[in-house]
Amino acid sequence: MTAPSDPPTAPRRALVTGASGYLGGLLTPRLLEQGWAVRVLTRRRSGIAGAVWAPRVEVVEGDAGSDRDLDRALDGVTVAYYLVHSMEGGDFVTRDRELAQAFAAAAERAGVQRIVYLGGLHPQGEPLSPHMASREEVGRILLESRVPTAVLQAAVVLGDGSASFDMLRYLAGRLPAMIAPRWLDNRLQPVAADDAVRALAGAATLPAEVDRAFDIGGPDVLTYRELLQRYAAVTGLRRRLVVTVPVLTPRLASHWVGLVTPVPAPLAKPLVESLVHDAVCRDRDLEDHLDAPLSTGVDEAIRQAMRTAPADTGPRNLAVCLGAVGAAAVLGGLATQPDSRWYAALDKPSWQPPQWAFPVAWSGLYAGLALASAATLTELDRDGEHERAAAYRVAFACNLAVNAGWSAVFFRGRRLGLATAVASGLAASSADLARRAGTTRRRRGAALGAYAAWCGFATALSGELARRNR
Repeated sequence: MTAPSDPPTAPRRALVTGASGYLGGLLTPRLLEQGWAVRVLTRRRSGIAGAVWAPRVEVVEGDAGSDRDLDRALDGVTVAYYLVHSMEGGDFVTRDRELAQAFAAAAERAGVQRIVYLGGLHPQGEPLSPHMASREEVGRILLESRVPTAVLQAAVVLGDGSASFDMLRYLAGRLPAMIAPRWLDNRLQPVAADDAVRALAGAATLPAEVDRAFDIGGPDVLTYRELLQRYAAVTGLRRRLVVTVPVLTPRLASHWVGLVTPVPAPLAKPLVESLVHDAVCRDRDLEDHLDAPLSTGVDEAIRQAMRTAPADTGPRNLAVCLGAVGAAAVLGGLATQPDSRWYAALDKPSWQPPQWAFPVAWSGLYAGLALASAATLTELDRDGEHERAAAYRVAFACNLAVNAGWSAVFFRGRRLGLATAVASGLAASSADLARRAGTTRRRRGAALGAYAAWCGFATALSGELARRNR
């Protein structure tokens, strides 16, 4: 008679919050490879739909601030990863505090055996920036819970897709010379993305009595100025000229970063604030619990990140868009004859702006059109949206052709009715460009919305001139 077999052992289950983010998206497949059953908590299932690992995880749609959703997500979970950060403005301190408190309480109710949180590496005993102080508070709230917690603290994470790496890459790649804040000479200890993920995954199996914070970082300690130079050297760029000044606040610097790089200013602000302090490991104790030390140096981390990083088409797109808009402006200007007897004799409405207002308005609108279009195309290129980028280029070229053509129809052809129809088409084309740009970033749509509104005004003015001068 065969002896009854033991019942199968239930798989270890890990919950990952923030799985749609960069490190969460890398951690999830690592846990799956290590034999974990993985559940993710996300606001929208569509946020992870494109991930290759999505079919292999259990998805709970819900809000990290809802007790009901947290209870569903944490039920039966062994280890819970808290990778939630409020990166934008508003009262993020209160929001982060309340989310952490709710998560800690729900983990206690569910009997979770460990919480793992990723915070920011910071000095002890110094006033911290608001975002860094908030991250430190979140770690403290989780550590004060009755669930054993590992708070991992990292500085700059170097990996393709990391916002920290994007800021570094585009600053160094696009600016051969820059004026930067003086605190770019503070020291930091970057960590390669793969090492950070390995540390996060390793923290899941820490002994139950371990309940503390750990600093994680690679072997290199350097300043951000030196990090810019290392990036330039590894990627074959010339040495960058960096001049530091004491007047750039984190807020001003974040707007500057948002202008130069694809990193939006609200996201750049906490990244910039993390550089205000030294960010160097005080200990490397976590490595005692890992299969190997976190040994990837800065140069190798940059090389690894650049193997999959898409080409930066920003400078090329900017040059092409500026050139195309400039050519359209020149052609339209050559066809325009505001001093002709015919135009002077037209019966004009009282609400027509003075003649000097037109070149002033068009100059600003043309600049906005070129900059917003270049940024839109660059983001679409970077995200692999090649069909949308090609469609935008066609729409952009058609818009400029119609724009230049209006002047020829109005001033050279002197066909006011046809000029009104052309202006109407230009307004519709401009609104379409604003719609396309707005799908990538709202402010780009707003910039092109002003252009579309002016074209709509030009349509109304052309129509009124046609009516008055039949």
